[in-house]
Amino acid sequence: MNTRPTARERGFTLISMMVVISIMLILLGVAMPIYSRSLQRVREENLRHNLETLNQMIFQYALDRQKTPDSLDDLRTAGYLDEIPNDITGSSTWEVEPADGVKLSLYQKDADGIIGVHSGSNKIGSDGKAYSTW
Repeated sequence: MNTRPTARERGFTLISMMVVISIMLILLGVAMPIYSRSLQRVREENLRHNLETLNQMIFQYALDRQKTPDSLDDLRTAGYLDEIPNDITGSSTWEVEPADGVKLSLYQKDADGIIGVHSGSNKIGSDGKAYSTW
């Protein structure tokens, strides 16, 4: 008796291949939005961290030198930052807030320069607010 399977009995049928590929596509369709949301959350958390760091360094610069920095480059050249971090856009599109007479320190001599920074992106975050308002 011949117990070897015939050529027709070996291998996969077209239907079984289509079922497997369909299951893989369904799983991929479920996983991709979850992955995209997690990437977006990481980018937004990085933006929050960068905003906090930049604003703290502006404040520290004003306390140490009794004047606010004229630009973000002043923070870098003074050694408060190694480099200016990128905005959520992937480039340095930060918008600075001018002092306009506001002093950050009691001993501050003048009220020129910048007192804060926010994102230059006009895109909407996951909380429904524009990144530029954070």
